[in-house]
Amino acid sequence: MAVNTVLTIDDEEHILELLRYNLEKNGYQVLQALDGETGLKILENNAVDLILLDLMLPGIDGLEVLRQIRNNPKLKQIPVIMLTAKSEEIDTVLGLEMGADDYIGKPFGSHELVARMKAVFRRTSELNKIRNENSIPTDDVITVSGIEINRSTHEIMIDGEKIELPLKEFELLYLLAKNKGRVFDREYLLEKIWGYEYYGETRTVDVHIRNLRKKIEADDKNPQYIKTVRGVGYKFK
Repeated sequence: MAVNTVLTIDDEEHILELLRYNLEKNGYQVLQALDGETGLKILENNAVDLILLDLMLPGIDGLEVLRQIRNNPKLKQIPVIMLTAKSEEIDTVLGLEMGADDYIGKPFGSHELVARMKAVFRRTSELNKIRNENSIPTDDVITVSGIEINRSTHEIMIDGEKIELPLKEFELLYLLAKNKGRVFDREYLLEKIWGYEYYGETRTVDVHIRNLRKKIEADDKNPQYIKTVRGVGYKFK
C-alpha cells in the first residue's frame, strides 16, 4: 500500500513537530517547511499528495503560496488544507475562493485533522478513479439549462465555452444540477461534498456557492442557475 506524503508549511517549529508526530503515527510521510519559499521549492522536487498550509507566513504569505500552487499546472491538483487562526476569517474566505480544499482553525485536535485529511484523500481518489475509467457512464454527463457537466473528464461547458472549476465547486454544481429543482440545506451539502460532519461552519458552502456563481452565471448578483432558498439552502433552477 502506497504511503501518502504530506507537506506541512508553518513558521512555528513546535507546530511542525506536533504535525509530524501525529501524521507519522497515522502512517503518513512528512515533509516540512518553515516558510512559503521553502515549501514551493520542496514541491518542485518532491511528489506530494497533500499540503497543510499556514496562512500567516514570513516572506510570501499562505495565500500567495496557494495562488502559485493553483496557477502551476504540475501542482494545481494537489489538495490544500489551510491552517488558520480565528482572527484570519477574511483570509480564510479568500483562501477558499482561491481553491483551497478545506481549512482547520488553530488550535485543532489531531483526530479532527486526520479526519479532514482522509475526507480530502477520499474525494481526490474518487475523482481520479472517474478520470481513469475508459468508459463514461451515462449519468456522468449531464446537460441541463445550457450547461454540460462531464463528471468523467471533470469538464464544464457553458454555451460551448469550457469552464474550469476546483474539485468541490465542481461536485457542488454536479450534485445540484443532477437533482434539478430539489432544495439542499447547507448541512447536507457539507456532509455530502466535504465528507464529514462540519459543526457550525455552513459559511463554507456559501463561499463556494458564491464563487461558483461568479464563474457560471452571466450576472452572479442575479443568478439564474443556482437559486437561494431563504432559510433553507440552495437549488438548481
